[in-house]
Amino acid sequence: MTHSVLLPPGSKLSQQLLLSVAEQIKLPLIQIARQAELGSLGLTTDLQQIRTLADNGIKLIDSYALGLQLANQHSYELAPEAVSVSSILYEADQQLRELARLYNVSLELNIHGRYEPVMAHRQGLQAAIIGLASALIEALPAQNKGQQTTLQLATHRCRYGIVAGVYANIPTLSSDTLKRGRKLYGMSRQPLVEVSHTSAAGIFVADAIFRAMKLKLHVSRHHRLYGLGVVLQPSSQLALV
Repeated sequence: MTHSVLLPPGSKLSQQLLLSVAEQIKLPLIQIARQAELGSLGLTTDLQQIRTLADNGIKLIDSYALGLQLANQHSYELAPEAVSVSSILYEADQQLRELARLYNVSLELNIHGRYEPVMAHRQGLQAAIIGLASALIEALPAQNKGQQTTLQLATHRCRYGIVAGVYANIPTLSSDTLKRGRKLYGMSRQPLVEVSHTSAAGIFVADAIFRAMKLKLHVSRHHRLYGLGVVLQPSSQLALV
């Protein structure tokens, strides 16, 4: 039986997701507090780092709130529209630049060829992609021992539709890993311990948003990289010829 991660608002699953989000925003709050303490002592503080950490925490909270909103709407209220996957990925890339720089991660857009519009809730899709990417950006330094690494925001075709996703060199990311994480988030500080040292809340918030949109987050591979993506259906009315 299909259900939304966030329904009803008081359900155990909803509480687990809230706990995951709360755990996730602890780290940036601690980092911001330390920077503020340095400032109070008259020492140099990194205002850009404070701003980036705060912005990322706000995005996560906003995405959680959006997931609640989408999950509590009737299907006829979701009103998917024809959107460009390329533009969604481009906007996500722009919003993630400062966070990626903070974690020494190189962002790449991997969009080759022309893709027809897909049917999706624009705000939900963009928030989910940013959530997935943010979680992997935070995970990559530990995966690659502090060396600069690359995260791709990519789209490609598959036999079921058009895939939008985020990809990196994380061999430990698998379908089994994601399945275990779904069972553990909200109960473990590191539900995706093979992938991230954090609660990886961005991934589970994205998962919730996709479910509310009647889509499924899945693990996939693209150009020998491992990633998380979603299959979207092309808009037949606006297909390019």
